[in-house]
Amino acid sequence: MKTMILGAAGALAAACAYAHCVAEPYTDYAPQKGYWTINAVEVDPNHVDDYLTGLRSSQVSAFEVLKRRGLIDDYKFMVRTGYTKGAPNVLIMTHVPSSALDDPDQARDQAVEKEIYAAFSKQKGDEAVRGYEKYRTFIDTGNWQTMTMSK
Repeated sequence: MKTMILGAAGALAAACAYAHCVAEPYTDYAPQKGYWTINAVEVDPNHVDDYLTGLRSSQVSAFEVLKRRGLIDDYKFMVRTGYTKGAPNVLIMTHVPSSALDDPDQARDQAVEKEIYAAFSKQKGDEAVRGYEKYRTFIDTGNWQTMTMSK
């Protein structure tokens, strides 16, 4: 009998705890506008510096064009301390302020491409990434939305 009462009390406690843990959008947290595009890359730990140097010359100029055009409002490169084979150790992140910017706009898109190639030519871009395949593997690419928790 004692085991049955303790079991019922435990089940009730678990049910009550669960009821308080169910989050409600716009009450417990609020989705923020825009999203982060995160590219998770595994880079041979002996070549992380080479990879970052290449990204600095190839990606930063493109990201700055996108930022000036309002297509992104922030970008980051993150490097994981430590290395685990098969896991990403470099993140390339861009923040798009509104998903409305995903809509195609031929004039805008072609102008952006032209401006990017003026700063860093397609040929230079191809040269910059040549050899990456020897020490870089893309693990994941995804869009992540920020959620702000209520206080």
